[in-house]
Amino acid sequence: MPADVTYHMQRARSRIVNCDVLLLAVATSCKHHVSMPHVLVRDVPDDVHAALQRKAEHHHQSLQQYLTVELRHLAERRSISEVLDEVEVQHGGQVGFAAAVTDLDEERSQR
Repeated sequence: MPADVTYHMQRARSRIVNCDVLLLAVATSCKHHVSMPHVLVRDVPDDVHAALQRKAEHHHQSLQQYLTVELRHLAERRSISEVLDEVEVQHGGQVGFAAAVTDLDEERSQR
């Protein structure tokens, strides 16, 4: 094969490889923006921002990484009302005043 044809084929291959890498990078970055919603918090007091920044550094994370973990924990934590609602759904939630007083008196007498 002539040298000039070999040269052009190698250049074409390198462009294809570079194009594939570029497309992969674009697809990855686009996927990131499509799959992850953004949260913007305005008017954070300086002392709060500084405290969060210190905590992030203590955990060897960026502020964004630290806040993502903390927001996940906050979202996963159930409130008292959510727990009580779940108990009511699972167990009927109907005790009645007389039964509650009787149960409470019985519990107190066992102490």
